[in-house]
Amino acid sequence: MPDSVLEIDELTVYRGTAVAVEKVSFSLMEGTDTAIVGPNGAGKSTLVQAVLGILPRHSGNVFVLGQPLSRKGYLTPQARQKVAYLPQNFLFDRRIPIIVEEFVALGWHRLGVQLPWSDRKKCSLAVEEALARVDASYLKRKPISQLSGGETKRILLAYCLVRPRRLLILDEAPAGLDIRGESEFYQLLHQLKEEQGWAILQISHDLDMVRRHCDRVVCLNRHILCEGKPEWALSPENLSRAYGSEFVGYRG
Repeated sequence: MPDSVLEIDELTVYRGTAVAVEKVSFSLMEGTDTAIVGPNGAGKSTLVQAVLGILPRHSGNVFVLGQPLSRKGYLTPQARQKVAYLPQNFLFDRRIPIIVEEFVALGWHRLGVQLPWSDRKKCSLAVEEALARVDASYLKRKPISQLSGGETKRILLAYCLVRPRRLLILDEAPAGLDIRGESEFYQLLHQLKEEQGWAILQISHDLDMVRRHCDRVVCLNRHILCEGKPEWALSPENLSRAYGSEFVGYRG
C-alpha cells in the first residue's frame, strides 16, 4: 500500500474575520497527482498556504509525512526538506547578484548548516543534474534577473529537484509557459510521480489539463464540494455546484 504523504483533518482558516477554508479534510498518497479546482476566492491558495505554514490555521490538523505542523504552523526540519513549493508568481529583488546555479544550489542547503567540502561537490553535481532535467543547463551562468517568465519556472522546478522530495505543491505553476513548455512541464511531473513516488498537490484553473494529467480532483469552494477521479469530479453537475449555475458546462 502507498504511504500517506499529507493528511488534512478538519482544517479551518480565516482571512481577517472571514472564513476562507472551512473544515476541509483529505489526504494525499505517494505516487499520486491531485488537483484543487474551484472559482476565484474559493480558498485554494489559502488552503495551500496553511499547509505550508505561511498562514495560521484557526482549527484542525495537518500532518506532513506523519509529522504534525506545530501550533504556530511550522513544519519539522525533517519534513521541510522533503517538501517543495512552486508558486504562481516568484517575486524577488532583481538587484540581487545571483546566477542560476547559485540559486538552484539553495535548494540543496540545509538552513544553518555549513556544508563540508565533500557535500559541496555533491551539491554541484545535483545542481547540474537538476538543470539538465528541466533542459536548462545553458542557463547555468545566467543572472536570475535576466530570465524570462518561462525560464524562471524551469529554474524554480530545478530548485525543487536538486534534493530528493516526497511532496510537491504547485500554485498555478505552469502559468507563463508556452504550449510546448507546459507539455514538457507536465511530462516531467508525470516522470517524477512514477519514478520517484512524488505526491503532487496542485491548484489549477485549467480543467482540460486536470482531466489529462491528474489522478484525483478536490473541488473546493470554501469547503469541499466533491472529490474523486477527474471523470466524476469534473462532471457538469459538480462544476455547476462549484462555479455557479451560470457555468456553461465542461465536457472535456
